[in-house]
Amino acid sequence: MILAVALVAAACSSTSSSSTTTTAAAGGSTVPGRPIPQSAFSDHTGVTSTSVNVANVSTLSLGLFKGAQVGTQAYADYVNSTGGVNGRKIIVDGADDGFTGASNKQATQNAIQNDFALVGDFSLEDSFGGAVLAQNPGFPDVSQVLDDATNKLPNVYSPIPLADGWASGPMNYYYNKFKSDANYAGAFLADSPSAAQTWAGEKYVAEQAGFKFVSEQTYATTQTDFTQQVIAMKNAGVKIIFMDQMPSNYAGAVLKALQQQNYHPQVLLGAATYSNQLVNQSGGAANVDGAYLSQNLALYLGTDQSAVPAVGTFLHWVQVASPGFSPDLFTAYGWLSANLFVQGLKNAGSNPSRGSLLQALSKVTSFNGDGFNAPSNPAAKVPPHCYLIANVVNGQFVRSADNPPTTGSTGGFRCDGSYIVKPGT
Repeated sequence: MILAVALVAAACSSTSSSSTTTTAAAGGSTVPGRPIPQSAFSDHTGVTSTSVNVANVSTLSLGLFKGAQVGTQAYADYVNSTGGVNGRKIIVDGADDGFTGASNKQATQNAIQNDFALVGDFSLEDSFGGAVLAQNPGFPDVSQVLDDATNKLPNVYSPIPLADGWASGPMNYYYNKFKSDANYAGAFLADSPSAAQTWAGEKYVAEQAGFKFVSEQTYATTQTDFTQQVIAMKNAGVKIIFMDQMPSNYAGAVLKALQQQNYHPQVLLGAATYSNQLVNQSGGAANVDGAYLSQNLALYLGTDQSAVPAVGTFLHWVQVASPGFSPDLFTAYGWLSANLFVQGLKNAGSNPSRGSLLQALSKVTSFNGDGFNAPSNPAAKVPPHCYLIANVVNGQFVRSADNPPTTGSTGGFRCDGSYIVKPGT
């Protein structure tokens, strides 16, 4: 489980993807040379006059990515409460791949046989299902995928597309705010090829902004004590630490070690670290206060509940779907994937087919989850470049005054800069 979370933290930040603009027509291509099969326009598998069955194949072992199914079910419950889509209720058929490739592949094959589409999946084994999707280009998958090859498939759409790079906006923001510390930056990254690839993209953009790294600490995925790495950073004179790819359990251990060493550099957190558990894992609010957070999602754990209506809706329906469940990043991804699916389904016609759904999704060039996330372009697989900045104050994540108002044209996100892909990736 620890290994999986570390790998996901890196993958959630960035993996490879295409950024080719897409268009589609009946029997036409979604990307150059990859047409929607004509047979998909007469394929209504999983659709009845009153319902649409979709599958969610995620890793539920140890509760790992349960949030993906909870978020998907929560959005389905929400839509069903309004009458469904064109009179059809959405039924989510959940499957657990048991953290094995064979099970992920079999569950994906079952979905193709019985369901209209895949929605909201999250699994480290998605490359196995991706191989099946590649052989079935008329079957839609609307999920936050991690595998590079699967991510590039024309029948796969993600609400927050992934790419080998980073948004320049937060890097420039941090550089301008902490310019005196910029020549003494440090970073933590997991000991895995995925983390290394992600860090290469992030580091490139950080260096373009002006940061210079004097210490990069790799940690084992089974590690719980970060004292030696913290001492190494202290000895190297690190004044600002990038911890934005660390899950909260690792970040919490680092924050504890910083306090124990009476060492107080500026700490930068990210979407993988954003968690209701971080304060407890860090040993108390005093060990986290003063940290900064940047991410391309609203503060969905509760801070934005009144300012961003979509967050309040999300939190309510998560509790309907799974009472007492504490939402996490994967819950947010499931919710947003289902939102994107519904947007496509509404435009797929009164008698939707898999082909008409793919056609409708290929026209979604701007997606913001009703204000839940910074705008992305799912059709062209382009990630958001807008972001928000938050601070940790008294153990709580609060919006920085440097953000625009949530009532403004950008929905409370800063949209300076652009998304930069590392050359050669």
